[in-house]
Amino acid sequence: MHKNTVILGVIFAILAVVLGAFGAHGLKSILSTEALATFEVGVRYQMYHALALIVVGLSGKLTGKIVYTLTTFFTLGILLFSGSIYLLSLQDIFTVNFSGIGFITPLGGTCFILGWCYFLWKIITLKSI
Repeated sequence: MHKNTVILGVIFAILAVVLGAFGAHGLKSILSTEALATFEVGVRYQMYHALALIVVGLSGKLTGKIVYTLTTFFTLGILLFSGSIYLLSLQDIFTVNFSGIGFITPLGGTCFILGWCYFLWKIITLKSI
């Protein structure tokens, strides 16, 4: 078990639940339907990858290097993809225009994709799983 990865995954999962509840109850009357739906995409992808981090951390078959690489990809994905989506969907509330950070979202998505591709490659090439 890789305790730090599991802890990180659980923290991201807790934050996803908190942000999801905040979106459903606190932002529903403030944001447009489109902005709220966008916010929920960020929450959903954060939760998917929080759970992935927990699975990766609990796996006894993955080496430290594999776990570190997957943790890096998925964490960067959460921070860049979900984080930028949160800011972009909330920009109507703030006086700051976050539209300039829109390029960060696909970078985070790319981190997710690279993480999943790396995970698949390592599962295929492992001698036993």
